[in-house]
Amino acid sequence: MILLRRELGDVLREARQEQGRTLREVSAAASVSLGYLSEIERGEKEASSELLYAVCSALGLPLSEVLGVLSDRVAETEALTAPVTLPVGGRRVVSASAA
Repeated sequence: MILLRRELGDVLREARQEQGRTLREVSAAASVSLGYLSEIERGEKEASSELLYAVCSALGLPLSEVLGVLSDRVAETEALTAPVTLPVGGRRVVSASAA
């Protein structure tokens, strides 16, 4: 099962690390507690839309870009776990275990 909060946390962490910034720097710029931002990055807490906007702004990233990356990651995961249709006796049967 895809957990959006985990995928979102990974996207935010990767963006922060690519910028060479610490959790402390981003949490201060976003006015979010260090511990809470850490929990978001680890996928343990859900980020509200307001908090997500603040973190994206602190990272200098448009919210739409972060959501676009998140959407791409979810689509990739879905493609890997999509049921496979197998031909059986002239009809198509969906096999969930083939993924």
